[in-house]
Amino acid sequence: MGSIGDHAVRVRPATLADVPVPSHVPRRPIEIAPSVLPADFGRLGEEVAALQAAGVDRIQWDVMDGQFVPNLTFGPDVIAATRDRTDLPFEAHLMVLRPDAMAARYVEAGCRRLIVHVESTRHLHRTLAQIHDLGASAAVALNPATPIDSIRHVLDLIDLVLVMTVNPGFGGQAYIASMEPKIAAVAQLLEGTGHAERVHLEVDGGIGLDTVAGAAGAGANVLVAGSSLFRHPDGLGVAVADLRQRATTAASARRNGSAASASG
Repeated sequence: MGSIGDHAVRVRPATLADVPVPSHVPRRPIEIAPSVLPADFGRLGEEVAALQAAGVDRIQWDVMDGQFVPNLTFGPDVIAATRDRTDLPFEAHLMVLRPDAMAARYVEAGCRRLIVHVESTRHLHRTLAQIHDLGASAAVALNPATPIDSIRHVLDLIDLVLVMTVNPGFGGQAYIASMEPKIAAVAQLLEGTGHAERVHLEVDGGIGLDTVAGAAGAGANVLVAGSSLFRHPDGLGVAVADLRQRATTAASARRNGSAASASG
């Protein structure tokens, strides 16, 4: 177990209980960032507009190149074609082997934030700096087996960390609950380095009504959901409101528990 300042950080905790909750937990609002992978690709513009009407906070585009992950999805022209259907911010989750070569096209397509995988680039610092030079926000994603130490020295260049709760490449996968200690460890890292008020903590993979409390209770404030929203029997609006309420309740319980521990 290493330490940052006065805060102990478990890089590979065994359980969520092994990760100390910071004494000051930021009151960051919960955000819902739907993935459009389950949408009707023939009606993407309408689907994006429907997501805004349902009350989501941003749209995430899962960009896959068939090399870094075994699937192909959205090119920049497809994203650009929907840009005028909503004023919500777009973020591109670049599950691609050469993010540096593609970054400019996705910024031009209207994506305000680009998320790159630690595992996809040899020179992460350079890649993040390039995204800033393009006028976009930079973020990093961690696959389930990737340790959080890999982002420790680039926190000043990012405004979001994405912890994958599935292995990337396909929608509709089952949530990996054993990632919750990792989410909590990233939250502790952000707190211990003074970045918690500025850097969002996002989770992606298997997020639904049965799993969102675990992710938000571990410290995530941005929830990427796809199948659980589009397949909700009562429609997108009810699905988004229900997911947000469950996440907010879990996040509040985490803060209240931290405050009780500090006062005790």
